[in-house]
Amino acid sequence: MSAHPRQAQRQTKASSSQLPKNWPPDIVYLTTLHIPPPLSSSVLEVIAAPTGFSTANSLPIIKPQAIISPNPLVRITPITSPSHPAQGQYGLFSTRALPPSSFVILYLGTLHGPAQPPDTSTDEADSQTSQNATASSSSSTSTPPSPDSTYATSNYDLSLDRDLDLAIDASKCGNEARFINDYRGIRPAGPNAEFRDCLVQVGGPGTGTGKLEKRIGVFVLSAGKNGGPRAKGIGKGEEIVVSYGKGFWNARKDE
Repeated sequence: MSAHPRQAQRQTKASSSQLPKNWPPDIVYLTTLHIPPPLSSSVLEVIAAPTGFSTANSLPIIKPQAIISPNPLVRITPITSPSHPAQGQYGLFSTRALPPSSFVILYLGTLHGPAQPPDTSTDEADSQTSQNATASSSSSTSTPPSPDSTYATSNYDLSLDRDLDLAIDASKCGNEARFINDYRGIRPAGPNAEFRDCLVQVGGPGTGTGKLEKRIGVFVLSAGKNGGPRAKGIGKGEEIVVSYGKGFWNARKDE
């Protein structure tokens, strides 16, 4: 992303006049998912069901009242401890006790299509620019864009739908969830939260099931079958950490 998305800036101003404490000035704060053209929210729609879960995907449904910006359940905190692997950066901490399996926050950023490896030749890059320009002017708003090298090396990119090759990148715009660190070197017991696919209700008030769209959410880990530390959830003031996965670290081991 070469610049802050104008649409994202409009969304922020229209939806919230506040920024979370310690929010960095060079990152656009989002209160909704940024969906630039030629993509549209229609690619994220799923069939609604009259129960607490989607019959199509068995994904948890997040009610509108659970999505608040800034999020009162978390706080962004500068990391000052020399022993912390993210010293000099930020972490996300809970402001209250969070029970097992509970929803914490959505992961917001820019929705995008397939990422193109950054080592493309100049001719291919020129061709790609032309393709992107054509796609932007197309009348279709539900077709994923051509591959974009912007996201190929991002540390803030999460896969949303592998079948459609859609992902969410929060490198230049996002919300509090972008500050969640990997548990390694922080919490010997392992992660206490996870990124999980979920659905959000986007229909108007009083619409019952309403329209559902796919998102990525942050959830406290389940209590597990044998209880133990996970059964306590996340304590007040505790750092929220996940596992980035072996793929993330393997891709960066030579950096």
